[in-house]
Amino acid sequence: MNLDALRSAAIDLPPGRMITSDEGEGDVQPLWLSDEPPAMNLWGRIRAAHADTGLWPLLLLPLDRDDDFRPWATGELFPENVSSPGDHDAAALLTEWWGNHISTEEDSAPATAPFGRDWPGLAQTSPGTEAPDVLAAEYALAFASFQPEARLGLVAAPRGADALAAVGWDGPVNYAGDTGKYAAVLRSWEERFGVRVVAVGFATLYLSVAAPPTTRDEALAVAAEHFAFCPDNIWQGPGDLATYAERLVDGDSWQFWWD
Repeated sequence: MNLDALRSAAIDLPPGRMITSDEGEGDVQPLWLSDEPPAMNLWGRIRAAHADTGLWPLLLLPLDRDDDFRPWATGELFPENVSSPGDHDAAALLTEWWGNHISTEEDSAPATAPFGRDWPGLAQTSPGTEAPDVLAAEYALAFASFQPEARLGLVAAPRGADALAAVGWDGPVNYAGDTGKYAAVLRSWEERFGVRVVAVGFATLYLSVAAPPTTRDEALAVAAEHFAFCPDNIWQGPGDLATYAERLVDGDSWQFWWD
């Protein structure tokens, strides 16, 4: 990881250290982690320099605000077990996951109405009114103010979706053990909705969204993708897609949590 590239861009990092993956083989170090919360505007400055440095910034939250700052400071990261996002098709994955989630419920119709048990296909996109990277920097600034314990992580990755795979995060492990698959869906969302990966917790994910759905019907289709991607958002949230979709209309951020 070339931290000197940041210095060449006149970006000074706070004190921090490289984190070695818990797998331990070959001393893989997928993450640089700050020792303390960074200056709130640092995420945006590092993101703006990404094309020159190849480093993607993440605002990182610990499990239950514990003293060990798990999983980041403890190296509970498994990049060796993650496939390449480019090896997967987002539409095929969402179709498969939808079917898997439906099959675990005796009667999923109430939760997935108006689609019932049938996968409705990928959502159509609307033109965005915000520049994705500008919006992401604004969201990161707001996130840091509301989550002052968040630390800065740096990952060598060509894009935000790939950063989750490169760092070996396994937040959705109870549903799929390969974060490369989730990164493939995030790539699709980057392209269709102007999504940017901003912050990550033990099993939580925070995205900025530059081109959110603008109508109820558009939001319902996006809600179906969210159910396939993270069913706990619906099952342990409002309980049905229609109610969940209401909060997606014109929303400039998405949050996910896996049980």
